[in-house]
Amino acid sequence: MVRASTAVVVGVGATAAVVVAALVQAAGDTPVGAALSAAVPGEYRDLVEEAGNACPEVSPNLLAALLEQESGFNPKARSLVGAQGIAQFMPSTWEAHGVDANGDGKRDVWDPEDAIPSSAQYLCTLAEDVKDVPGDKRSNMLAAYNAGSGTVRKYGGVPPYKETQNYVRTISARASESSGGGTTSSTDQAAIAVNAARRMLGTPYSWGGGNANGPSAGVCCSPNGRSGASIAGFDCSGLTVYAYAQAGIPLPRTAAQQYAATQPMKPGDVRPGDLVFYGRTPAGIHHVGIYVGNGWMIDAPRPGLKVRYSPMDTMPDLFGVGRPKSTKSKEI
Repeated sequence: MVRASTAVVVGVGATAAVVVAALVQAAGDTPVGAALSAAVPGEYRDLVEEAGNACPEVSPNLLAALLEQESGFNPKARSLVGAQGIAQFMPSTWEAHGVDANGDGKRDVWDPEDAIPSSAQYLCTLAEDVKDVPGDKRSNMLAAYNAGSGTVRKYGGVPPYKETQNYVRTISARASESSGGGTTSSTDQAAIAVNAARRMLGTPYSWGGGNANGPSAGVCCSPNGRSGASIAGFDCSGLTVYAYAQAGIPLPRTAAQQYAATQPMKPGDVRPGDLVFYGRTPAGIHHVGIYVGNGWMIDAPRPGLKVRYSPMDTMPDLFGVGRPKSTKSKEI
């Protein structure tokens, strides 16, 4: 039987209400990606907003959508074909177009302070390269980023490659979403997400595990050195990705990105299905669970444990509660 937590119960008791209200207010005072349609982690927001005005063909939203598509804002990303860093530059492209944007004396593809501005400037270079090609200028620019400007010139526009066409369509639609990312989830969607999470109770924790389709093998390694590579299961944000996918709402992969994709809720407005976040800052959010009522949530706690009911005071750094946004991309 689920018992109520006595330390932090949302909307129950004056002390709890004050505590959670203060936390949610703190979240509201430091919005992450409020002006951006993509869920940009807090540490990259200023970089994206500044670099995203490099030329008329580039906007902060477009740059954010491109980085989200390329690497999911992972500065250590490396593709199977050798693309590197948050903007997925090939080594030869980086050699030709990478810049020392932070002025530390070196051009570092793994440093977002160099890679994000370099990505924006490279987009501008590509826009100039394909400016005389028929069709939509931004679409041609994005196609050139994916397939090369020579290919775009050869085909007189976006080339007939499924990968490139999907790339252009996805980024353009993401960049065209309204700021704030759409309306929040309905009560029906929240109920679907909660029920989906309940069906996963008892599933093993797996670092990096879980996706929209369900439990999956994770990766190595957690901060404590625990690998999820041999465990089919969920980590905390993998569980929330799965639960809300069943309700038709795609969430970003990490807890910090998910916080940026939610609407902070006041204590009196919190309802089952809202996401509960833990951390000291928006960029430092490290854990997320799904609120189920009476001060309890369902979460994938940590290596060695299983998906379970946990009290909201299971960790001392409760940051806030947010409601996922039900976004609908514009077709192009």
